Amino acid sequence: MRIAELFYSLQGEGTLVGMPSVFIRTSGCNLRCAWCDTPYTSWAPEGTDLSLDQILNEVKAHRARHVVVTGGEPMIAPEIVPLTERLRRLGLHVTVETAGTVFEPVACDLMSISPKLANSTPRGSQAAQHDRLRIQPDVLVTLMTRYDYQLKFVIEKPGDLEEVRVLAASLAADPRRVVLMPEGTDRDVLRERGIWLAEIAKAEGFRLTPRLHVELWGNRRGV
Repeated sequence: MRIAELFYSLQGEGTLVGMPSVFIRTSGCNLRCAWCDTPYTSWAPEGTDLSLDQILNEVKAHRARHVVVTGGEPMIAPEIVPLTERLRRLGLHVTVETAGTVFEPVACDLMSISPKLANSTPRGSQAAQHDRLRIQPDVLVTLMTRYDYQLKFVIEKPGDLEEVRVLAASLAADPRRVVLMPEGTDRDVLRERGIWLAEIAKAEGFRLTPRLHVELWGNRRGV
């Protein structure tokens, strides 16, 4: 399995923010988000090929009881199902972070689904394919039905909220499981967007998440 990075840190986003976790970041993605904060897993994928035994040995070297399988898009990674099954057999809480465009029957305690809004569409030759793939309603419904989930949306501007409202309603999503996150990899930008986004979250009954890892360490890899 091609792994972009494997590290021990704190979960920076979503309902488990602050939880010590081992992150397994797979390389490769079927989308090309304009604001992608991990281009080394999508636009220019890189990494090292590791066996499942090598991955699990690294995970076991840390004290965390939570593991996050992320990407890129982990659902397209070869051996994603046996990887998650073996993590579960270690007694770990498994979060899978996905855009919700592909389904695989993974072992998962929290399905962190981040459907990509129109603000993610890049300019240029990648735009048409990205737009065609970014929202897959049948896959989203399957993931939400089969797993404990959160729906995490990256918000760039207040106008993005109408798209969130429409999609959440069409999926019959529990508003308490809808998570709004300001877009950005700069502390000042995140703080500025977080202020107005907090008011929106209060008005809509949605959850607001920070990007804790950016606040603590900046836009750095492996933290």
